[in-house]
Order: sequence, then C-alpha cells, then structure tokens
Amino acid sequence: GPQSQDRRQARQEQPPLQPETPVTQADTIAAIATPPGMGGIGIVRASGPDAERIGKALFRPRTATRPFQTRRLTHGEIRCPATGRVLDEVLAVFMRAPHSFTGEDTLEIHCHGGPLILEEVLLAVLRAGARPAEPGEFTRRAFLNGRLDLAQAEAVQEMITARSPRGLDLALGNLRGDLSRRIGELRASILDILTLLEAEIDFQEEEGLEAAPREGLLDGLRDITARIGELTATYGEGRMIREGARVVITGKANVGKSSLFNRLLGENRAIVTPHAGTTRDYLEEGATIRGIPVRYVDTAGIREAQDPAEQEGIERVWRQSASADVVVIVLDGSIPLTQEDRDVLAANRDRNTIVTINKSDLPAVLAEESLPGELAGREIFRVSAKTGEGLAALRDGVHSAIGRAVGPGHADAVLTTLRHKIALEGAFACLRKAEQGLSGGLSPEFAAFDLREALGALGEVTGQTVSEEVLDRIFSTFCIGK
Repeated sequence: GPQSQDRRQARQEQPPLQPETPVTQADTIAAIATPPGMGGIGIVRASGPDAERIGKALFRPRTATRPFQTRRLTHGEIRCPATGRVLDEVLAVFMRAPHSFTGEDTLEIHCHGGPLILEEVLLAVLRAGARPAEPGEFTRRAFLNGRLDLAQAEAVQEMITARSPRGLDLALGNLRGDLSRRIGELRASILDILTLLEAEIDFQEEEGLEAAPREGLLDGLRDITARIGELTATYGEGRMIREGARVVITGKANVGKSSLFNRLLGENRAIVTPHAGTTRDYLEEGATIRGIPVRYVDTAGIREAQDPAEQEGIERVWRQSASADVVVIVLDGSIPLTQEDRDVLAANRDRNTIVTINKSDLPAVLAEESLPGELAGREIFRVSAKTGEGLAALRDGVHSAIGRAVGPGHADAVLTTLRHKIALEGAFACLRKAEQGLSGGLSPEFAAFDLREALGALGEVTGQTVSEEVLDRIFSTFCIGK
C-alpha cells in the first residue's frame, strides 16, 4: 500500500553507515616516523597531494635514472632547496595513491638516524609545503581513505605497544581483520532478521502474505546474542594481555613481601631490611609469565599503624587488593599464624588469591592445618625468598591464577579495548530488547528499531558509525608519525 511504499522510500533515503568525519585532506602532512633517539636509520614521512612535488624539490638521485618510480627505493641526496646544501645521503621512495599506508601519495626519506639530521630533513620538507602531522594522523587518513577500518587502525597502536608475544599476535590478528570479520558476521546475521521484519512491516496489510514465524526469528536473535556474549567475554583476556595482569603481594609486616617481590622480578627493586614497616607505599614493576605481561605490586605490611604515613600506606594496600587480578598473600612460616594474618586472609576471602608460606629456609612452625577452613583444598606454596626455593612453582601458580581471572582464552578474535566492550554490550542490550518485544507480542516495528540500534552499536567498533569526537580521542593516543 502507499504507507508501505513511503516507509521503504524513507529507509532508502537514510545515509549509509559511515564515519561522520568529512574526508578533507587537501593538505600534505609530514613527521619523523621513527622513535626519538639515535639509530642506524630514521625515516621522515610525508603524505598528501604535494608529496611527489616536495620529493622532487628536495631529492637528487645519484644516477640519471628517473626518480620516484613508485614503490622503488632510490639512492641519492636530500638538499636544501634554498641553498643547495646537502643535508644527508638517503634512500627515498615514493608511493602513489592508493597503494600506500594512508591511501594517498606518500614520500618516505630514509636518512641516517641522528636526531639533528632528521630534524633538518623534516624542516626542509615542511618548508617545501607540508605541515606538521598531528598524533596518529597518518593512521587516521588510512581509516578515512578506507585502507583500514577503525578496529584495524586501533590494532596498529596495539602492535606498537604490545608487551608480550601473545599481545603481538592478537594485535596482528586484529590488524589483518579478525575482529572486523566477526563484527561483519554479526551485522550480517542481524540484517537477515531485520530484512524479514521490514518485509512484514511493509506488507502487513497485504492479504495473503504470511509473517515470518516468530519462533524462528527468536531463535535467530538468541543465537546472535549468544555469539556477542562469547565475544564480549574475551575482554578479560584481551585487557590482561594488553595492559598486564595486576598481581598484588600482601600480608602483615615483616613476612618477606619485598624480598619475594624482588625474587619474582629477578632484581633488587624494593628496599629490604630486617625492620618491620620498611615499605610505606606500594611499588609496581612489570615482568612476563609465559607470554602474559604481569604487573607485580609490593605493598606495605598490614599492622597497627605507627604514624599517619604508615596508615595511608595500609589504606592503599586495601585499595590495591580490591583492584587486583591476583592477590598473593604472604605468611611467615617460621612463626604461628597471628591475628593480623587472619585479618589479611579474611579481607581477601572472595578474591582470586594465592597463599604463600615464606621462609622455608627456617624451621617450619606454621602448619597448613592451622589455616582457616575456607582455604581448604587450595594449593599452598612454600617458598624461600632468601634462597629462591619454590619460586618456579609459585610463578606457575600465579600463571594459573591469571588463567582463572581471564577465563577460557585463545579465541580467534579477542576484545582488547574498553570501547569495543561497551559497544558490544550496547548491541547485546538492543538485541535482548528486540527479543523481549517479539516474544511479548509487540509490533515488529519496535524490534526493527532495536535491531537498527544494535547495528549502529556494532558499527562503532569498525568505524561505520562513529563521531569525530570519538576519532579525535582514539587517534590522540597515537604517537606523531604513526
């Protein structure tokens, strides 16, 4: 009928899912693309419509061959166009659009890696007509030009900042499109159901057309929500792999926490004395256990505070324990269990804990049977922070505890950012709302609206629906030159 035709026309006139940021890249940007400091090679990169012109103005090939055959390195010199002074002997490469990282004409000048050399070459490129690039602007242009979607663009930063082999593997998988493919599959499944609902909406007044079976639609929605839930559950693994698991070492004063901290790190990071209360604040250092980055945190001893500074240190212990992925509770095996020990054990009863009995190099006094009943069945580690005895088993225990915090791992696509998690949770909520509406007998138009909202939420992950403000926030975390 006419109303159905009007609704179809209105949907056709809606803009496609795409970034809201207008693609206005008439200028050419430039930056040093390699890290600060001295090295064998440094790279100055320029991207934009004037890249080839700038290269021809500054670069002189050593041979008579035509320079800037696209994607071929050419040996020559960079000269100051105003004075003709040679700035450096370089290799230059020009990449014509769209066959470059940004999808634009791109010039790379491979110089000797001295800071002064790179600064002079960059200054020459800027004087020739480029402007300084903003943080992450090269990758942002790659996104805006369709070379990468937003999840892939974020994976570039994750590869650069990866702190473990597993983190690098995840980032590389996301750069290749593992997460984007999963999001695409979910969106396609939602669109299939939305198509059926919209057909029912358009022709619900037409005689002889049967509506899609409700149970089939509901089964489809339940399947999609389950898949989104499984993908969202990978965030724990992704966060720990990207940021590192926080392992807080706690216990009463003078049980050897700082000595154990130093042993786990393999270096004397914390000050150790025979006097109780040496550690007033917490110390945090990184290590790696089987490919997973770990942030070990050494804390002040739990006891009755002797002064305000120690009291503040103890308050910080409780805050650190509350935010920890794993809590290592250290007991002194050379003396009986004390009330302070019991307080520490009780305060961490509901957390992911490991109990460690230290000072195994001394005569054993603390019996495992004397530990509180809620620890029954848990593995207890006996170690000596002084000699290193039992440290290997303790590291294995920490690794297992991290695994408990992460849950099942090694999925083909893993969420590594909170932004992705929030977007998927939004899609999940919209799908559940659509499911409830259909099962409750509401008009299919309500469910169709919820499904479009779910599509928008999933589009935030890959950048099909994203605001300029979000793009600014994401790319501001990148380094200049990337």
